[in-house]
Amino acid sequence: MAYVLRVLQGSTEDTVFQALADPSRRAIFESLTRGEAAVKDLTARFELSQPAVSQHLATLRGAGLVESRREGRCVMYRVEPRGLQPLVDWITHYRAFWTDRVGRLERLLTELER
Repeated sequence: MAYVLRVLQGSTEDTVFQALADPSRRAIFESLTRGEAAVKDLTARFELSQPAVSQHLATLRGAGLVESRREGRCVMYRVEPRGLQPLVDWITHYRAFWTDRVGRLERLLTELER
């Protein structure tokens, strides 16, 4: 039942994958890995309008990938490293899965060669 509910609601992994699926959002996220920035700074770095950058940041925030703080009249954005944890967990799961499968295939091929 919990699995069905999770599928219906969408998973955290889905939200993160969807947020990073857009090339502009990935570029903004990568830019923020080099340090905190304001919307105006990000707008100057990319050929995007201020509203477009703000929408991309809202999506990244919604996925838990960035966080913001107010500094006077300016809102500063930075990467939230814990936001990538769902992807790390997903990759770790499938890494173990494929490592096991490849190991089995290697053993089978060794047996067939004999």
